[in-house]
Amino acid sequence: MSNNYKHFDTNAVRTELERSQRAHSSAIFMNSSFAFDNSEEARAMFADEVPGDIYTRYTNPNTTELIQKLVNLEETEDGIATASGMAAMFTAMAALLNSGDHILAARSLFGSTHQILTQIFPKWGISYTYADLDKPEEWESLLEKTTKVIFVETPSNPGLDLVDLEWLGKLAKEHNLTLIVDNCFATPYLQKPANYGADLVCHSTTKFIDGQGRTIGGAILGKRELIEKVRFFSRHTGPSLSPFNAWLLAKSLETLPIRMERHSNSALAIAEYLEGHPEFVNVKYPFLKSHPQYELAKKQMTMGGGIITIELKGGLERAIEFIDNLKMLSITANLGDTRTIVTHPATTTHAKLTSEERDRVGITPGLIRISVGLENINDILEDIENAIKLSKPQLVKTLTR
Repeated sequence: MSNNYKHFDTNAVRTELERSQRAHSSAIFMNSSFAFDNSEEARAMFADEVPGDIYTRYTNPNTTELIQKLVNLEETEDGIATASGMAAMFTAMAALLNSGDHILAARSLFGSTHQILTQIFPKWGISYTYADLDKPEEWESLLEKTTKVIFVETPSNPGLDLVDLEWLGKLAKEHNLTLIVDNCFATPYLQKPANYGADLVCHSTTKFIDGQGRTIGGAILGKRELIEKVRFFSRHTGPSLSPFNAWLLAKSLETLPIRMERHSNSALAIAEYLEGHPEFVNVKYPFLKSHPQYELAKKQMTMGGGIITIELKGGLERAIEFIDNLKMLSITANLGDTRTIVTHPATTTHAKLTSEERDRVGITPGLIRISVGLENINDILEDIENAIKLSKPQLVKTLTR
C-alpha cells in the first residue's frame, strides 16, 4: 500500500494497491478465498500472527485499499468496510453493546437507524434515550449508569440539524463513553469527527462517497482497539462488502474533493436563491446565515454539503404537486448522486416514524429534501421554477350576479 500523503486530494487519488502487471489502476480481486504457500503460513494467518488475506468475508485487497483511503482521509487509525450503510451503523453499535446496556442518541436520525434503536435492540435488552440537538444542556442528565454509547449524525437526515462535535467529544470522554458519528452527509472532505473526539465514524458509502448511484456499501473507521471488536463481530456475522463494489468506491474517492466542492457551491447558491422566493415558507442549509446553527456549521465544516430542505406554501398537497411536476430532477430515496434528487421524507425514508416523532425532528408533511447534483445550476433552477409554477394553487374568483 502506498504512503499517507500530506494533502487530502493527493491521498484520495494516490492511496492504492501496489501495481500489478504494470497496470496503472488497481486490479479487481473477484475471488472468495486466497491460497497459502504452505500450511505454516495458513496457520499463522488464521492465528493473526502475520498479515494477509484469507477469505473475502474477512479481508480482500480491494476492501483493504478502500479502507486505507478512508482511514487516511478521516484521519483515524483503522477501519472496516461493510455491505451497506445500515450494516455499518448496526455493526458499529452492536459490536460494542451487551444486554442491559443503554444508548444515548440524537433524536434526529435516519429512519432505519431509528428502527434499530426502537425495534431491534430492545429485543436484546439494549435500551435507548433520545436527546434533542437544540438542547445540549439536557444531554448529561439523560446519561444512565448503563450508558455505553452516544450515537449522532451531523448534519442530520433530513433536518440538517447539527451537534457541536467538540462539546460532545468532551462529554463522551468525561463519562468514558464511546462516541459514534454518522458522517454520511458531510464526508471526510467537509468534516472530520475523529478530530473532535469521535471514537468511531460511520458512512453509508452508497451516498456521496460513491457519488454516482452505482453501489451499496458502508464503512466504520476509528480507534484501533474499537475496530478490533468491530472486525471480530463483522467477521462472524458476515456483512462484508463485495470486491467489485470496494473497487468502485476506491475509484470514486479519487474525485470526492472535486465533487463535494461542486455539490456544496451549487447547493449554497440554490438555497440562497430559494430563500428569497415568495412561494417558500422555509429553506434550510447549514451555510445559510439563517440556519440556527450557522456559526457551528462554519466552525466544524469546511463547506455546507449537497443537501437542502425546503417547504413550499401549501403543505403536503403542494409538496406532492411540486415533486410530480419536476421534469429533470429525479424522484428517488437516494442522495449524493451526480444527478439532483428530490425526496419526500414523510412518505418515504421516514415514513415508519409516527407523525409525533416526525414533528419532533422537524419533518413536516410538506418538507422536501433536495440532494443537489452536478448538473448546470441554471438547469436545476429552471426545473424547480417550472414545478413551482405548475403546482401553484390557482386563485378562484367568486363572481357575483
